[in-house]
Amino acid sequence: MGLKVYGVPMSACTARVLACLHEKGLEFEFVPVNFFGGEHKQPPFLEKNPFGQIPVLEDGDLTLFESRAITGYIADKFKDTGCDLIRHGDCNKAAVVRVWVEVEAQQYNPAIRPILYQCFVVPLIGKTSDQKIIDESLEKLGNVLDVYEARLSKTKYLAGDHFTLADLNHLSYTFYFMKTPYASLIESRPHVKAWWEDISSRPAFVKVSVNMKFEAN
Repeated sequence: MGLKVYGVPMSACTARVLACLHEKGLEFEFVPVNFFGGEHKQPPFLEKNPFGQIPVLEDGDLTLFESRAITGYIADKFKDTGCDLIRHGDCNKAAVVRVWVEVEAQQYNPAIRPILYQCFVVPLIGKTSDQKIIDESLEKLGNVLDVYEARLSKTKYLAGDHFTLADLNHLSYTFYFMKTPYASLIESRPHVKAWWEDISSRPAFVKVSVNMKFEAN
């Protein structure tokens, strides 16, 4: 049995996993989930992920959920295929990659995610975005990006001079953020802007991003 991904192409977390698979040049089966029809909350899907969220990866008898755990698994299992996203050959470099993977999850994501929720999801369900939440989150994100700007003034990518999982995990959320009226937070920081233009133009992500159709209101 080969790799199988359950998800929705426009989902940022699904896109994160798909970008990782394409970076590795791996063959996989994509199984669309009827998200708006509530398929992810039905018993068959809940057997795969009891939290009823996408994406899910199946690799033979192994079933995984949580997109960052999935990309980490792909990077480790297929370390000799495609781009080495962890820098497995050097323990110190691999440790730095894992530090910045955690930074994305613990610092960047909590700041950017509320902005995207207010700009994309809230209007989709017929409600009015809360500008106070957006403004507070923009301040937090700006502080994180100041750290990134300093880091990227010294290295081409977050974990050094090679593209790694630390960069890849930023792609999908940042892609949607750049569709909001607040993209200047990225564009006003020259090293962050250059980094974003670099990683977002990688063929693996370009292939994924064509199916990311959400538009901000």
